[in-house]
Amino acid sequence: MVQLWAGIDAGKAHHHCFVIDADGNRLLSQRIPNDEPALLQLLDDVLELADGDPVVWAMDLNHGGPALLIALLASHGQDVLYIPGRTVHHASKIYRGEGKTDAKDAAVIADQARMRNDLQPLRAGDEVSTGLRLLTARRADKAADRVRALNRLQAQLLEYFPALERAFDYSRSKAALMLLSKYRTPDGIRRAGQTRIHAWLKKHGARSSAAVATAAVEAAKSQHTIVPAQHMGEGIVAALAKEILTLNDELADIDAMINEKVTEHQHTQVLLSMPGFGPVLAAEFLGATGGDLTVFQTADRFAGVVGLAPAPRDSGRISGNHHRPRRYDRRLLRVFYLSGLSALKSCPASRGYYDRKRMEGKSHIQAMLSLARRRLNVLWAMLRDGSLYTPMPVALPLAA
Repeated sequence: MVQLWAGIDAGKAHHHCFVIDADGNRLLSQRIPNDEPALLQLLDDVLELADGDPVVWAMDLNHGGPALLIALLASHGQDVLYIPGRTVHHASKIYRGEGKTDAKDAAVIADQARMRNDLQPLRAGDEVSTGLRLLTARRADKAADRVRALNRLQAQLLEYFPALERAFDYSRSKAALMLLSKYRTPDGIRRAGQTRIHAWLKKHGARSSAAVATAAVEAAKSQHTIVPAQHMGEGIVAALAKEILTLNDELADIDAMINEKVTEHQHTQVLLSMPGFGPVLAAEFLGATGGDLTVFQTADRFAGVVGLAPAPRDSGRISGNHHRPRRYDRRLLRVFYLSGLSALKSCPASRGYYDRKRMEGKSHIQAMLSLARRRLNVLWAMLRDGSLYTPMPVALPLAA
């Protein structure tokens, strides 16, 4: 029987630990620096209070600031539960006092861990999955920076050269971005001419340089008016174009690192055999789950964590009212949704299931979520058994 519960309100520089017994009585309330000696001393103090009885630790973050503490607890064989910050925020409203302090949050975490039996165990991921989580998080940041820079670039072009903004898809054309780093105004492109622009792009290794040069000159011929502050706008466009080119190179380097790192995990071969899963989505899946699905116990519970198990909201005469749960892992839901979209193009079984759901009257989103749930069940069984995906044979029509 567990005798003590230790709640940790995690922070960057300090954590607050609150320890209670089976009756909810406070035994320890302490602020601890996020340093190994202090954390080890805290561990010794709590274990001394337990006097040989089990201790359950709970915290409101599963990575970041408390990573060192999580690793220390795991290395000492301690059980750790994860209680999301949103849950702590709502639960704190039922406790006495309207104030918010680290000590109160830690006490709420400890008491919730004592009373609830639906909290997920928190595991320190293995070396490979932790590395993949860091790489995919870095990739997500760079991808978001790229999207913001592209939006700013197009908005700035619209200010003084809308024809050139319409001429290219700057999210796909590297040559168009290279063009903006040197030629980006109507008068400047007309003076340079198609031949010179084509030669310059070709010299710098741009693909489709002739088509890009032609489109740029045509756009320049359609505008002869110089808008106010064009010289300011073109400087911003040049900087943004160079920034996007740099981000493209950084994303390519991160993808190469992910492709190399993901092959080191034991589940990678199984994941990549599933239609719709590539190295990046497989890396995001492993990084989000820690590479170990046993922590979720069942496929249904895992579906609830992903957000693919609808929660009922019945009241009075209203029944059968199901909605997506408010608390779920958006990273994992994104993985299953995107892999399902990709599988529609390459997997007849996924396409057939999706089409059947659409014929039943479901919207595109509903059909995709149903497909994602079906694929989750299949992937769970594959990882449990260590088996690769085997496509179902397509039935051939009988000869007349």
